[in-house]
This record gives sequence, structure tokens and C-alpha cells, in this order.
Amino acid sequence: MLAEPKPQWLTVTPPKGQSYEELKGLFGTLNLHTVCEEAHCPNVHECWGGGTATLMLMGDVCSRACRFCMVTPGKPLGVLDQFEPENVAFALSQMGLTYVVLTSVDRDDLPDGGASHFARTISLVKEKNPGMLVEVLIPDFQGDLADLKLVVDARPDVIAHNIETTMSLTHKVRDPRAHYWQSLSVLRNVKKLSDRIYTKSSIMVGLGESEEEVTQAMVHLRQAGVDFLTVGQYLRPSPRHLKVVEYVNPSQFERYRSIGEDLGFRYVASGPLVRSSYRAGEFFIRTAIGNDTGRHQSYMAANAETDV
Repeated sequence: MLAEPKPQWLTVTPPKGQSYEELKGLFGTLNLHTVCEEAHCPNVHECWGGGTATLMLMGDVCSRACRFCMVTPGKPLGVLDQFEPENVAFALSQMGLTYVVLTSVDRDDLPDGGASHFARTISLVKEKNPGMLVEVLIPDFQGDLADLKLVVDARPDVIAHNIETTMSLTHKVRDPRAHYWQSLSVLRNVKKLSDRIYTKSSIMVGLGESEEEVTQAMVHLRQAGVDFLTVGQYLRPSPRHLKVVEYVNPSQFERYRSIGEDLGFRYVASGPLVRSSYRAGEFFIRTAIGNDTGRHQSYMAANAETDV
């Protein structure tokens, strides 16, 4: 079944503006990649125009070939820019942000899947940008717990890993090396390694899934302890990618938001143009983290007074 032509609610504004041009120039000078450009994100005008972006680590060639993703698949052959962590930290120091998202291509060609590169980047970003909240959108590291621990020990504020789609559609949508239950295990293990780190995941709709299947995926995510969820419309990036089965109505996205909130997610961003690193959700997440940090500090102070 083929989807109808794009509805009006999926109309986006072309990228433009001084902030957009400045960021594009800065990233180009430092040889940095953004998922905003590589994945043809429809919100690039909003995020870059507002002075924020999601940086993509470890190059622009992915060792996997998911059927929904515009990032170039191929063989990175172990090539890694050792200066990238410093360049990322420097670029962010020039942007004046309070919240940043770092993601990456899959790098199954590296012994640790790039986990140590992630960890080094997180540490340098926090060192050079005190007070900045860091979210990382990570690959599954082929389920290796030691690799995941490297990232957790670098103490990002949010660790995201996307299940992308429902259980029944995973084999059709994602690379054969990406497994539904393995992704859930990654999210569950983050919480086991540190209960102070928030977790986040994302689901695309419009690929032929039912509401029941989406709800089941939400239940599985909550059982894995996931705090934040985004739900967005799949958009076909090129003729070689999966076709859109349905353009989901905004009212259905509202229903998904309501279902997610009822299931206990701390925050649900659900809408046609919502993406995993959706900028509109950052304020809520910053507030949630700030409130929890304040409560923790108050609790520690009260206990210290009691002990005295």
C-alpha cells in the first residue's frame, strides 16, 4: 500500500538565517558532521536557527544499512578522527548552549564500537563547558556491557538509544545486526549501571504498524525504565529507502502522547515532525533534570544536618 501525497502538516521551511549559516561554517571548518544534515532532518531550520544542533561523531559513513536512514552506509575501515573530541568541545564552547545532543554512526569496525571515543568526547565537553547538559544518542555496541559502561562512566545526563519501530517491523526496517530486544537491553542496562542517568528512546510511525503494536513497544520501553520518549512520522529520504505506508494524522500523535504519559514516561514528544533529538523537548528535560538535582542536593543537605 502506498501513502498519499504529503499532507499540509508536514510542510517545513527551508534552512536559512544568520545562525544557520554561522553554524554550517563552524562545523565545516572543524570537519564536524551533524545528523541534522546527514539524515535530512526536517527540523534543521528550527534547531540551527535557534543556535543548536545534534553533532554526529566518528564520521559520516555507517557500518550498518538500516532501510529508513539517509546516513551513508559503508565500510569505515577503522578510520577515526582522534582530534574530534577536542574539536567538538571547542565548537560547543562557541555556541553558548545549555543542552547538547551527541550521536554517531554505527562503528562495528572498531573493537569497542566507538564507546571510548564517545566517553572521551563527553568528558571534554563537560570539562570545557561547565553546566552544559549532555545527551548522547548511542548505538547498541552489539550488546557489549563493558562498552556501554565506558559511556555510562563518562556521566552524560541523558543516554538515548532508539528502538526505531515496533517488534514485528524491526527486521524490515533496521539492519539485521540491530535487534529489538537487544536495544531494550541496552536501555535497561544503562539504568542498572547508573540510576542517576536518564534514558530516552524513539519510535517512527507510518511504516504499517498498528496502534496496539506501538503501545506494546511503549510498554516494553517503560519496563526497561525509559524516562523520555519521542514519536514521529517516518519520511522517506530517497527512492532506495522504505516507502511510507501512512501519513499519521496529528490527532493520532496526540493519542500516542496521551498513552505514553498514562504509561508513566516523564516526557513524551509526539508529532509528525518530532525526531529523536527534538529541540522542543529539551526545555522539559532540562527542567526535569534540574528539579531532580535540586531535590537530591536538598536531601543530601538535610541528611548531613541530621548526621551532625
